[in-house]
Amino acid sequence: MLGAIPAGLTFYWRMKMPETPRYTALVERNIIQAVMDMEKVMEVPMSQIVEDKLLPPSPLPYPLLSKQFFRLHGRDLFSCCFTWFLVDIVFYSSNFFQSRIYLGENGVKNVYQDVFEAAKLQAIIALCSTIPGYFFSVYFIDKVGRVKIQMMGFSLMALVFLVLGITNNYWDNKSHSHKTNKRFLVLYGLTFFFANFGPNTTTFIVPAELFPARFRSTCHGISGAIGKVGAIIGSVGFVWASDEVQTLGMTISLIALAGVCLLGMAITFLFTPETMGRSLEENESENDVLGRSLENENEVY
Repeated sequence: MLGAIPAGLTFYWRMKMPETPRYTALVERNIIQAVMDMEKVMEVPMSQIVEDKLLPPSPLPYPLLSKQFFRLHGRDLFSCCFTWFLVDIVFYSSNFFQSRIYLGENGVKNVYQDVFEAAKLQAIIALCSTIPGYFFSVYFIDKVGRVKIQMMGFSLMALVFLVLGITNNYWDNKSHSHKTNKRFLVLYGLTFFFANFGPNTTTFIVPAELFPARFRSTCHGISGAIGKVGAIIGSVGFVWASDEVQTLGMTISLIALAGVCLLGMAITFLFTPETMGRSLEENESENDVLGRSLENENEVY
């Protein structure tokens, strides 16, 4: 319930913010208000904003669910939705596996100590792998590119899951030393590192950069919603599949996760365009089919 507090504050402060000038100009078609908002933020006069051609052209009049939308953006929407779907299967199933992987049958009898040990190990994984993965993404995303980072993350996650799956019986052997368990945790932590230094970050960024202003938040929301379907599959389906009562078991579940990662890498390679260095104004270039250039539109404004 405490999580409702920052969510409520975020909602309140967001409602106090002006809308983005691209949305105001392209969707609401209020060019004057868009320029006024830009003038406040950029602290430059309105005349300079217009002269510098910062206003994009007006959009084509076609709706989201139309043949023209799917012809122009259907491939991009498919790649954003499907890669987000696949990474959430892996990421959420990995989170739900943690207490079983760390403690298993060797966990302590007291339920409170059991939960405490699981939470402690999850915090260690977050500090040592999950959070550093985000920092690596921040540093490299404009140097390497979104697509390469996403493909690298998927491929290395697949490799680690494959190793964990093939050697699962070895790790489960109770005769092994504490050092062996640490090696397992290092390998398992790498899956979270390459998730965040990979598709768990880029699948959130690419939809925000890929679509025209009037479709951007909607397409981003659709991609995120499809991703949460993957989260349900990952948190419910794979936990069920890895149960010792079931026939699949942990080994096949981990190998299946490797297969999911390889499929994500293939979808990224085949369908996901690179947005590094791409201006958001380039997403509005479809207006060129009407024979209207950015310069002419700014003269009209």
